[in-house]
Amino acid sequence: MKIVLLGYMGSGKSAIGSLLSQKLQISFYDLDNEIEKIEQIAISEIFKTKGEIYFRKKENEVLKAILALEQDFVLSLGGGTPCYYNNIELLKAAGLSSYYLKATTDTLVKRLMDEKNSRPLLHNQDENSLKDFINKHLFDRNYYYHQATKIVNVDDKTIEEISNEISDALT
Repeated sequence: MKIVLLGYMGSGKSAIGSLLSQKLQISFYDLDNEIEKIEQIAISEIFKTKGEIYFRKKENEVLKAILALEQDFVLSLGGGTPCYYNNIELLKAAGLSSYYLKATTDTLVKRLMDEKNSRPLLHNQDENSLKDFINKHLFDRNYYYHQATKIVNVDDKTIEEISNEISDALT
């Protein structure tokens, strides 16, 4: 059983993935964390010092390595992962269950305002510019996100409710 969570930053991929893996008693991988382990620096530093193109290449390499694992796992992708290189095709070819954690722009703004200092793409955003930024990204990424096996609305739900919804869908 290989489960992949995708969606915009702030949709809850990491928190839900961690809880879901505990519930299913399988390994959990957070793609960004795996990249940080390999590079031995934070994602924000990779963006700052090596640039987004370097990051996206590394992201693709690490994704391929995780998808090649023989074991069962839950994998949380970065928000942009499905949109670069052939990542969405890799996911589809892997024959796994993928879930788009779909949130409204208002939900994402509320969640991300407090986290913008730790997110390299959001550093200089106020609430209005963040809303515009998210809307543009969601428009651009919509095609990729909607190629997931299933769509799970995460608005006004707890991490527990969402992980239960996904685990129930697996049976």
